[in-house]
Amino acid sequence: MSSEEPHANGSLKPDEQSDPCVMVIFGASGDLTKRKLIPSLYNLAKSHLLSRQFAVIGIARSEMSHEQFREKITSDMKEFATGDIDDDLWDWVQRRLYYMPGGFSDDATYQNLKTLLDQVGKEHGAHNNYFYYLATAPDYFGEIVKRLGAAGLATEDENTGWRRVIIEKPFGHDLESARALNVELKQVLHEKQIYRIDHYLGKETVQNILVFRFGNGIFEPIWNRRYIDHVQITAAESVGVESRGGYYETSGALRDMVPNHLFQLVTLTAMEPPISFEADAVRDEQSKILHAIQPMSDEEVLRRTIRGQYGDGTAKGERVPGYRQEASVNPNSGVETFVALKILIDNWRWADVPFYLRTGKRLPKRVTEVAIQFKRAPFVLFRDTGVEKLTPNRLVIHIQPDEGISMRFGAKVPGPIVKLGEVDMDFNYEDYFGKTTSTGYERLLYDCMAGDATLFQRADMVEAGWSVVNPILDIWKALPPRSFPNYAAGTWGPKEADELMERDGRRWRKSEADFSG
Repeated sequence: MSSEEPHANGSLKPDEQSDPCVMVIFGASGDLTKRKLIPSLYNLAKSHLLSRQFAVIGIARSEMSHEQFREKITSDMKEFATGDIDDDLWDWVQRRLYYMPGGFSDDATYQNLKTLLDQVGKEHGAHNNYFYYLATAPDYFGEIVKRLGAAGLATEDENTGWRRVIIEKPFGHDLESARALNVELKQVLHEKQIYRIDHYLGKETVQNILVFRFGNGIFEPIWNRRYIDHVQITAAESVGVESRGGYYETSGALRDMVPNHLFQLVTLTAMEPPISFEADAVRDEQSKILHAIQPMSDEEVLRRTIRGQYGDGTAKGERVPGYRQEASVNPNSGVETFVALKILIDNWRWADVPFYLRTGKRLPKRVTEVAIQFKRAPFVLFRDTGVEKLTPNRLVIHIQPDEGISMRFGAKVPGPIVKLGEVDMDFNYEDYFGKTTSTGYERLLYDCMAGDATLFQRADMVEAGWSVVNPILDIWKALPPRSFPNYAAGTWGPKEADELMERDGRRWRKSEADFSG
């Protein structure tokens, strides 16, 4: 097998493979690199989507040679690969891994990087295209971009290839800091060079929301306030904060999940049809939804937002500690690990249709889903039958852990008497298309290399999301400390979250039966 042939069983397809380029990972010794980024690159190569003219440069503080870095990543792949490893293919990938030690605030790091990029780019024919993945603490985002600019490593002109920067969350910790970071980045980069990543959007089912809505003539006509009663979006985790206690103490569930992950699901569910699937056409419609979310007054924040923190309890039959007993957590912490809120979207399609959002740690089950609850059909036809009530139809888009779509509707139970039963129609991606070996980052990395920013947040979207969240943060900060913990590990959050729905005559989908489809 030649050094330029990525797979023994075939060659890359020229019309599908990514652009030739060098990927630079700042923070290459961290978990993200070994768990997600390198396995994703391997999967892209396995799918014949990674260019032959490709290489990776990792940067971190640890002292390592290129060979030591390759050995470390090879060992990590044995643990974190999402499928079987083809030895020949992995040999091709690992020979394109390079490493240089350096501090992110050290000018010498960027001069050394410039030299190594020239060397690696020429060796692998990478056409002078570079993208930088900032897998670092948020404090370094602006610093790294500024120093890339000073070293001439972020400039695009007629004499260079393209330059792009992928920035991990959190993008700011409130509206003011997000705006400041946007200003700092744009002193060096154009907006089209900035890729603000949200790994939720790498999941097949999330991407399929647009196809499901706009590629099927039967759903879009009923996707509005005339037929839909409400929408529930859940992102539940069964684990606690694990090793992220230090980060969580500065973030909390609201900042960690709502302005990015949950609001992305809201926009894809609620947006108007874009004029095309071009990046800005899609993001224009998403941005309109974020700007249409009804601002909350102080009183509405108190009525429509719920926060909680888990105490000790039982998970998978074992006793687990409360949040305050986790590593790197203040024993008197007032940080929330659960959030529920009700939002309203002020536009023609969604007027008076509530969107209920919830997310939390140490809940009974790991599940992310979008549930569309339709209005009940009129009962008048069944008034003289044995039918006591009509169950509303429900469409559920399952995002994780099992990706798929399910639909619940009523049907007559066989027999001489009119009785209705509930019927579930389930579509599971794995059953229909087969099992895929994916980390969720493959599509996002591939799109960055192709220059497609559709699944990445734009500056105005980030700021619009924070504009909704900021009033909640301000009121919570002004209130007396909550009595935490207020829900046991292994339960569905505080009772106030149930009351939020019950006041509207609704309830959360939370039982095991509910989540079975």
